[in-house]
Order: sequence, then C-alpha cells, then structure tokens
Amino acid sequence: MKHEVADAVSYLLKEKSVDKETFQEIMESVFLAMVKRKYGEVDNFSVIFNPDKGDIEIQCMKMVVADDEVTNPVAEIALTEAQLDDPEAQVGEETMVMVDYDREFGRRIVLAAKQMLIQRLREIEKETLFREFSQRIGEIVIGDIHQVNRNDIRLNIDKTEVVMPRNEMVHSERYRRGDHVKAIILDVRRTSRDPEIVVSRRSVDFVRRLFELEVPEIYDGIVEIKAIAREAGERTKIAVDTNDKRIDPVGACVGMKGVRIQAIVKELNHEKIDIILYERDRDKFIRRALAPVIPLELVYLEGGNKVLAVFSDEQIGQAFGRRGINIKLASHLTNYSIEPVRASDYYQEELSLDDVEGFPEGALELLRGGGYRTAEEVITAGRDALLKLESIDEGMADTILEVLGNYFEETEEA
Repeated sequence: MKHEVADAVSYLLKEKSVDKETFQEIMESVFLAMVKRKYGEVDNFSVIFNPDKGDIEIQCMKMVVADDEVTNPVAEIALTEAQLDDPEAQVGEETMVMVDYDREFGRRIVLAAKQMLIQRLREIEKETLFREFSQRIGEIVIGDIHQVNRNDIRLNIDKTEVVMPRNEMVHSERYRRGDHVKAIILDVRRTSRDPEIVVSRRSVDFVRRLFELEVPEIYDGIVEIKAIAREAGERTKIAVDTNDKRIDPVGACVGMKGVRIQAIVKELNHEKIDIILYERDRDKFIRRALAPVIPLELVYLEGGNKVLAVFSDEQIGQAFGRRGINIKLASHLTNYSIEPVRASDYYQEELSLDDVEGFPEGALELLRGGGYRTAEEVITAGRDALLKLESIDEGMADTILEVLGNYFEETEEA
C-alpha cells in the first residue's frame, strides 16, 4: 500500500533527475527518522521502500517474552501476540514484527516526515542543478526572456531559470519579454535557495566562444586566439596566430566572402570587430593593435609597460577613437599602457641656453655647472633651485628668469 508521504512526492521522482537508488535511500532514512521520533530508538527497526510500487515496509525485531514479562514494548513482544503472526514463536527467540504505520504514526509525525522528505529531495535537486551547470560554464546557450527587471533579466534555459545581471548586458541592446537570447554561462553561485546561474553577453569569453563555434580552425586548435579586448556594443579587437604556415589566421576568421565574421558581427548586433595578426615583436604588435591609424614613433618609458605613441596632428583624434575606445582596446590587447601624443607637441624644439642672449656675466657658466642645458629646464626648476647653485644670488636668479621669460614672450608674439 502506498503511503501518503510517498504519494505526495512521487511526482518529484518523475519530474526531477533523482535516480531510484538515491530516492530509495532518502525514503528509508526519512521513515527511520519517523520511527525514532515515535519510539526514541531505531537499532531494531528496518525500513524497506520499493520505488517502483511506492510500497513501504517497517520491520521491527523483537524478543519474545512471557505474556506478563513485557517491560519494553519497543524491543519485546508477548508470546501470545507473537504467535498470532508466527505460531512457532518461542520465548527467548527473536521475531520480526511488521509495523502498521498508518495506525502507529500520528498525523503530526506524518506531516513532519513529508516535509523532511520534500526538503531532502529539494536539496538533492539543488546540488544536481549546481553540478550540472558548473560543468557547463563557458558554454553558449539560448534562452527565452520571461522577466525583465530593473537590474537584471530572467531567462528560461532547459526549464531552468538563469539570470543576466545589468553589468553583463550590452548597453546598446534592448531586451524584451519573449525574445530569444544567446549568452554564455559565466558563473554558478550557491544561494540559500536554488543555485544562481549567471549568463553574459558582455564577457570577452562570449566573443571567444562565438569564434570557436564559427571558425573550425580555432575550435580544432590550428588557429589560436592570443588576446581579446572588448568594449561591448562598440568594438572588439582580437589577436590571432597559428603555427601552421599554410594557414592565414586572419583569413580563416573572416571566412570566404566574409561569411564567418559576418555571422559573428550579426550575433553581436553589428559590433565592430578588428582581427589582428599576432606578432611577437612588440613594436609591430602595438602598431597593428592601434589600427586603423599607424603611429609615427613608439617611445618606451622606463619603469613599467608604458609607451608613448606619437601620431600626426591630423590622426590624433582617430588614434583616440570614439570616447577613447581605440587606445583603450589597444592597451588591453597588448598589455601596454599606451599614451597618444601629438607630433607637434612631441617634436617641439627645445631652446638651448647657448642661444639665449642677455644673461648676466658668468651666469651661463654657472647654469651649465649646475647641469642645466635648456631654457625649459631652468624655468621648470624655478627661483629656489637656482639659489642653491654656487655664486647665484637672488638678484642674478631673478635676472636669469626675467631674461628667459622675456625671450618666450617675444617668441610667442612673433
């Protein structure tokens, strides 16, 4: 006979991915808990559950004693009562007694067992869901939007709800209830309720996976993605390389008549994609990363990965790109902090102290002795620094600065 507890949760066995063996273990442990709650001990009890039929048997091993010597009804049974089920039962022997749980267990205990059982099954379902989607991190999935909130959207994927937080959305895209959305599984987080499955369209890994799915050479490892930099909704720069000299990695990504790259661009809602051939030579790689403009000169600064990129005055705006995106992406792609500089500013000629007239007598030699070679160095150093030089007093320091100041004023007026 099916017990109402088994009947109440039988649908979970059909709807959820809980195997019969696990379900059987749960049922038996729950009924043992019922026994313990009722009788206070379980050592001489056993529970047998048939998951196919839903039948539950509770058996109790009891010692047969004389009719008037029963002191512990949980562990002992009177001879007369024992012989009702087993006519051959004898005093001093053990006999198996079937427990009528419908009669023995009150409704309160049954309801508690039912809640315990449902809770155990939910815990298993949560753990199964967590393990399944943890193994699918990095997989691209398609879901239907069923809820649009202020800070996230909720999608249904394989009868499971997943969430796309606002910071994983693309700002230029509009999401509406009922839309089909392709995204990458980014993370799976444990919560007090069901696992939170986070998907993203903003992640660079989303672009990486799209290329892997669209370009067989990348999927097979013939072409390698060396680096990706992305400003979601605006532009992506991707550097590719190959060890096979017969393969053009950029051409493989573009595809015949651009069919491969067009499919990716379409999925990204026409986001611009620059495919760059990776180069181990840092100069060549940085120059390629800065496309569509080419710097006149690259100057590497000491103490860190910082480089000045000198552009013609006409191209400086294009070098920055809209909202500085081109420089930002090139920096991320190459792992260098790239600072764009106008050619007119970088190549500006410095004024040598030898070309300045009007210094007090001996001042030029004193300035040279102090390590100064250009007018800009002296002005930048200032009055206090000049007074620290030997033989330069306040009057001479003021005169030097006045001469240099007048010179630059005359130059600007000219």
